[in-house]
Amino acid sequence: MRKGKAKKRILLNDPRFNDKLVTRFVNNLMESGKKNTAYNIFYGAIDKIQDVTKEDGLEVWRKAIANISPAVEVKSRRVGGANYQIPMEVRPDRKVALAMKWMVDYSRLRKEKSMVDKLAGEIMAAAKEEGSAYKKKEDTHRMAEANKAFAHFRF
Repeated sequence: MRKGKAKKRILLNDPRFNDKLVTRFVNNLMESGKKNTAYNIFYGAIDKIQDVTKEDGLEVWRKAIANISPAVEVKSRRVGGANYQIPMEVRPDRKVALAMKWMVDYSRLRKEKSMVDKLAGEIMAAAKEEGSAYKKKEDTHRMAEANKAFAHFRF
């Protein structure tokens, strides 16, 4: 039997925008415990977005996160010796977590020189509803749509 549910950890607001969501994103971006470097990359990307789009960088970032947050996903379930991909709605906190993870992962795969440029490019692409992270969301939705027939196996 599993133990009790894990406690939610309290996050501090980030120093520049005073926002918990930014801290969550920076924690996803961070590698090897280098939080200061992650903050520098994030703030550099936000500044770069402001220079290019002439809009508030944080608002563009928020719009990008909203654009790549999935509404449904598929989960594997074993029924009678066969595995079915069952479409399930995504919890609100998981939506944001998936969006952040996809944005960071696909930023790292981009071809620009520095991580600041890569992250800024992926954020701007996601805000315009294009780019790899947005494509991942679309693929997730398409997969859920294709497996709609198995929705009755939902638990």
